[in-house]
This record gives sequence, C-alpha cells and structure tokens, in this order.
Amino acid sequence: QVQLVESGGGLVQAGGSLRLSCAASGRTFSIFVMGWFRQAPGKEREFVAARDWNGGSTYYADSVKGRFTISRDSAKNTVYLQMNNLKPEDTAVYVCAARNSYGLRSREADYGYWGQGTQVTVSS
Repeated sequence: QVQLVESGGGLVQAGGSLRLSCAASGRTFSIFVMGWFRQAPGKEREFVAARDWNGGSTYYADSVKGRFTISRDSAKNTVYLQMNNLKPEDTAVYVCAARNSYGLRSREADYGYWGQGTQVTVSS
C-alpha cells in the first residue's frame, strides 16, 4: 500500500552533517504524517522527528531539537532528515515511518508503514 525507502546514511565525524532521504510510493494519498525513528545497538527504538505530510507542522525529540530538521519535497514524495552537529550518540539505524491518521505522534504503534532503515555512524 505504502512503500518507504531510506537512503543517505554513512560514516561521518562528530560535528559533521548528513541528510537522510525517505522516498514514499504506492498509496501516498493516504499518508497524513511522516516520522523518523532510530535504534542504536543494544538500545530500544526511539522517536526522532515527525512532520505533517501536507502541512508544515513538525515535532522533535529533545535529544535532536536544534540539530535535526525534518522536511518534505512534495514533487518527489520524499521526506528528509537533515542532521547537523552530529554526535557519537547519534549512531543508529534510522528508519522512516508513515501514519495514516492526523496528529504528530512519537509512538511506534501510531505508525502503520515502515522502511528498512539506513545506518548512520558518527565517529569521535
């Protein structure tokens, strides 16, 4: 129904930047909210950021607020996560997710579609 494919991960030194992409396809008209989550080795998955699909409202986890920005390119049905001033603790697999109801949410259960993830590694 909705397919999500992430890209843009890689290895970067602390203080550097990366931009992740999440391309949506399929029944994209059913998407209300796009979100980013991450999971570090040995840790549970945590919420990173969310954005209205058609609006401009955004919501960020405290750990990334001021450093990360979520945005959308409507023409490409793609959501981005611009990550600046990266820290070693940002190292994780980053996964994008889609929600088919209104409301910015931080719970995994509120998102119905998930990508496969892209690895981000930040060295010190």
